[in-house]
Amino acid sequence: MNLSRLSGLSRRSLLAAAGAGAGATAVGAAPAAAGGGHGRPGGGGALRTGFERLAADGYAALDGQRFGIVTNPTGITRDVRHIVDVLHADERADLVAVFGPEHGFRGTSQAGGSEGGGKDPATGLPVYDTYQLSGQKLADVFTKSGVDTVVFDIQDAGARFYTYIWTLYDCMEAAALAGKRFLVLDRPNPVTGRAAYGPVLHEEFATFVGRKPIAQAHGMTVAELALLFNGEFLKRPVRLGTVRMTGWRRSDFYESAGLPWVPPSPNMPTVDTALVYSGTCLFEGTNVSEGRGTTRPFELLGADGVDRAWAEAANELGLPGVLLREAYFAPTFDKFAGTTVGGVQIHVHDRAAFDPVRTGIGLLVTAKRVWSGFAWRPDNWIDKLTGSDRVRTMIDAGAGTDEVVGAWSAELARFRRVRRHYLLY
Repeated sequence: MNLSRLSGLSRRSLLAAAGAGAGATAVGAAPAAAGGGHGRPGGGGALRTGFERLAADGYAALDGQRFGIVTNPTGITRDVRHIVDVLHADERADLVAVFGPEHGFRGTSQAGGSEGGGKDPATGLPVYDTYQLSGQKLADVFTKSGVDTVVFDIQDAGARFYTYIWTLYDCMEAAALAGKRFLVLDRPNPVTGRAAYGPVLHEEFATFVGRKPIAQAHGMTVAELALLFNGEFLKRPVRLGTVRMTGWRRSDFYESAGLPWVPPSPNMPTVDTALVYSGTCLFEGTNVSEGRGTTRPFELLGADGVDRAWAEAANELGLPGVLLREAYFAPTFDKFAGTTVGGVQIHVHDRAAFDPVRTGIGLLVTAKRVWSGFAWRPDNWIDKLTGSDRVRTMIDAGAGTDEVVGAWSAELARFRRVRRHYLLY
């Protein structure tokens, strides 16, 4: 495990204490133009996203810049127009390229896929596929596109293994290599930014579902993560700017934003999905269905041969803010496609008390205890999701929920100390 960079505050951490990482400028730090937010950024009132504030300022942060944007279907205005369409139609903005992440720019591909490149039929703009590209190969794409600045605007889900934040990291690294500016337009963390939860990635387990040592539920916005990446992890910091939101508080769930929810990926249909995802996505690392192929992915969990004993055992744990209901369902694709399976449905009744990571661990512990057929995926994918082999080996050794959760307390405390220096709200 390599947490040396989180063991204390780096020089760049200290520079970030005022809200900007190394090489970063905070764009729109003052209250927005007339008709906009109220008070200081993040101080409550009517929420305005980073894009809304950028537009209200006449795109001043991009003045004289040819730019491309990394985005997907979540890059919308509150009247559900896509920002690419808005920017393309505005003569003040010189948008020349679109960069699509996993699932694609228009979001049609399932997990582990992309739409490829081509021309956007709505605008005629060239679309470049960034999925599975990083380093110099991605830098070459930015160079080929002819942009001066790379802009990022994607709605995150708040979990370390949700890959858009690593698209952000890879694009920042590549922009630095290509000598491009980088501008992040902020959006809310849909499950609040109150605190970080869960284990911190051990770097020897780094993959695209976790490049660097951050907590499983990081409790940060994408702009804050960009500052953290620039200040702690990038060997060559990028020329970074952020456009903050106004009117967002760290205790706010997504619905308080007054923004429409657009699924960031095909299996993230609702805010309720995002609420549980940082815990129940761990079941991707098992032979238990995580609910893909149902209308409630990550809220429904089950397998052929599981019965009501799982829900009973899980409820006996007294997990805060949640009740587990015996449930039966037949996924239309993925694990157990076309087979009726038994399991649980997660019902969160107190969002403020709910701890998704503890809940996920409790469900793993009880699933293994009550179902003799329980197994980890043969490739030990659970280790990539949790960031080490500790969760798997402890559960195999018979550890309980409290013991497993307690095992990462020291590394989580270190991450929380570093995290504080990059919070904008």
